[in-house]
Amino acid sequence: MSRAYKEDELFEKKDYSTFPLPAGDYDNCTFVGCNFSGSDLSESRFSECTFKGCNLATAKLTKTAFQDTTFTECKLTGLHFEDCSEFLFSPTFDHCVLQFSSFAERKLKKITFRHCNLQEVDFTGADLTGALFDHCDLTRAHFEHSVLEKADFRTAFNYSIDPELNKLKKARFSTSGLFGLLDKYDLDID
Repeated sequence: MSRAYKEDELFEKKDYSTFPLPAGDYDNCTFVGCNFSGSDLSESRFSECTFKGCNLATAKLTKTAFQDTTFTECKLTGLHFEDCSEFLFSPTFDHCVLQFSSFAERKLKKITFRHCNLQEVDFTGADLTGALFDHCDLTRAHFEHSVLEKADFRTAFNYSIDPELNKLKKARFSTSGLFGLLDKYDLDID
């Protein structure tokens, strides 16, 4: 069976939850308002693609490649990004809901999350060197044995990061966010 190859195409308001997107290579394609909920995107490659207003909740991502791919206003709940292809893995997230997703053990150097809901996201063992968490809700996000060197948390909120279990050298925090580094000690700070 041959793989699909699409370049510079616009996919608008398609429902791939019942009839999945054919596995293949998608270069510089734009997906707007598409539903991929629960679909299988395994072994597809998305290079320089844009997903806007799409629902990818619980999609299967085994060996899926996201190379220089942007997600804007997308629902990305319950995704296992650790199953994606590591080769040139470089997504960007803007105004997305990523609750209950996992980036465990991923190399995510300089990744950008802007205005994202990252509640209960698993970052265990992830390399987030130079990552930007701009106005992101990190309620119950899990950081353990994560590399957070030079990561920017200045506008992030609701995080709890144990400095003893993570590498934080040169990470940036706001003064008000320092509580998220101390909450394991159950201190009363005024």
